Amino acid sequence: MYDAIILAGGENSEHLSKFSSQSYEAMIEIAGKPMVTFVADALAASPQVDRIFIMGPIPQLQKCRFPDNAVLLEGGCTLLETIQLGMKALGHENKVLVVTADIPLLTPNAIADFFTQCAQVEADLYYPIVSKEINNKFYPSSKRTYVRFKDGTYTGGNIFLVNPKIVPQCLLVAERLINNRKNPFKLCCILGWGFVLQFFLGTLSLTKVKERVATLLGITGAVVQSPYPELGIDVDKPSDLELVRTTFSFRS
Repeated sequence: MYDAIILAGGENSEHLSKFSSQSYEAMIEIAGKPMVTFVADALAASPQVDRIFIMGPIPQLQKCRFPDNAVLLEGGCTLLETIQLGMKALGHENKVLVVTADIPLLTPNAIADFFTQCAQVEADLYYPIVSKEINNKFYPSSKRTYVRFKDGTYTGGNIFLVNPKIVPQCLLVAERLINNRKNPFKLCCILGWGFVLQFFLGTLSLTKVKERVATLLGITGAVVQSPYPELGIDVDKPSDLELVRTTFSFRS
C-alpha cells in the first residue's frame, strides 16, 4: 500500500475568484462540497492507498469532512516546500503518491490503473499522460494544454508516484519544470535548444523527453499513458470549473 499527499495550499487564482469567494482553490465548492474532498474520497476508496496527508491551510481544511485515514498538515510557503514537509511527515522512504487538490473528477479506477502500470517498471518518479484523442472522447469541451510528440499529442496528469529519497536533489530543477508545466515551449527551453527545434518540427519523442528529464534530475523516470482523462482535468480556469460542475450535475 502507498501513503498519499494531497497538495491543497494553492491560493484561489484571479480568474477563479470571480466565480468563488474562497481564498484557497482546494475549498472551491463543487456540487455542495469543497473540491479537495472529492480527491480525498477517491483516494480513500482505493485499496492501494493507506494514509492520506492533506497539506494546506488547517483552519479551512478543518471545516471539511474527510475520510478517517486523512491527516491534516500545514503546508509550506511554496509548492516544493509543501512537498518536502509532506515527505518528512511520512516517517518512511517508501514510494508515495502526490496528488493536487484540483482534480475532483479523480476516480478509484483511475488511481488503480495508474498503480498497476507503475508496478510494471522500476523508477524513482512516475508521471501520467493522457492522449488528446481520449480526452476529447470523454470530455470534448475540456480545454487542456497539449504537447505534440512524434508518438502522439498528450496532456499531463496531476498525480505522481515518487521515491522520497530523490526529493532533495531534484528541488531546483523540479521547481522550474513545475512552474512552466503549462508552457510547452519554456519546458523545451529547460530541456535544451535541441528539444526546442524538435518540438517545432514535431519530431520530439516521449522517450527522449523522459531520458532528458531523468538526466537533469539525476533520477530514473517512467511515463504512464493513462486511459483516464480524469487524472489531468484540473480546475485552474473558469472553463474547467464549469466543466466539472456540469459533470457532477449530470451524475446527481
